[in-house]
Amino acid sequence: MKALVTGATGFIGSHLTERLIKNGYEVSCMVRNASSLRWLEGLDVRLLQGDCSSRESLNNIAGFDYIFHLSGLTKANHAADFYNINTKATENIIDIAVRNNPNLKRFVFLSSLSAHGPSLNGTLPKEDYKPHPVSDYGRSKLLAEDVVLRLRDRLPVSILRPTAVYGPRDREMFLFFKMIKKKVLPYWGESSVSLVYIDDLINAIILAAEKEEAMGETFFISDGMVYSNREIMDEIAGAMGVNLIKLRLPKALLPAVGLIGDWLGKITRQATMINRDKLKELMQTQWICDISKAKQRLNFMPRVGLKEGIKWTVEWYKIHRWI
Repeated sequence: MKALVTGATGFIGSHLTERLIKNGYEVSCMVRNASSLRWLEGLDVRLLQGDCSSRESLNNIAGFDYIFHLSGLTKANHAADFYNINTKATENIIDIAVRNNPNLKRFVFLSSLSAHGPSLNGTLPKEDYKPHPVSDYGRSKLLAEDVVLRLRDRLPVSILRPTAVYGPRDREMFLFFKMIKKKVLPYWGESSVSLVYIDDLINAIILAAEKEEAMGETFFISDGMVYSNREIMDEIAGAMGVNLIKLRLPKALLPAVGLIGDWLGKITRQATMINRDKLKELMQTQWICDISKAKQRLNFMPRVGLKEGIKWTVEWYKIHRWI
């Protein structure tokens, strides 16, 4: 079984690569010249130079049984970058998949709950609810989903929309762990969130690739629970042994915080997770979803709850001296 993973050098992609190797797949990883290979060191993989945003660099993508398209952009200084990297790049690689991989068994695209948008009334959204993304990131992912689904008559495709993902190697939620370590955390009111631990997400990705029932379908993925933001903060603080002070900020300040984040990103030429586009999402109060479809059709059964997942994540951050 020959598999290609894009985004293999990242948090989710590196965990998927390890699992595929363990499961007996012959794995190739698409890497750009600037990519750090830190999480791939020592793994039995073939490295393919390529960039999904450059169609010309993808001509060597041929002869695969499975393609896992995980690469993408979660933060950017310019809105256009989301559409170039998340939407156009997906169009590029799926076109190559159609042309050069006639025996492809599955093309799995990793989207995001952001492509659907937040719950508007507190109910758990299902996959057939009308999407309403609130950020450029979410809109770029939804457009990428449309690109994938347009080809489902010519290619066996599956789409996953995970909630916020956490676990060892993650740098995005790590920001909150690091802030909590300092014992003071600003927040802007009560909210409800669904989460998924990295191991459970990897299980879902592989099920989506191997199950016939996943063909042509889209699935929300979480651990099946809904947590309050206070519950998450307290769990992280408890795992760190920190007495956390929660500093509530008025929502009216958030646009100014986003502007400062955008300004810093442009000055340093490095996008940050605190920016106006991300704050459009963080201002929402209901990032939740219903995973009954994944349970029924994929036999997806989340195994890691919040307490256990946070404990393991904090331990990893400590061992690797991130906190």
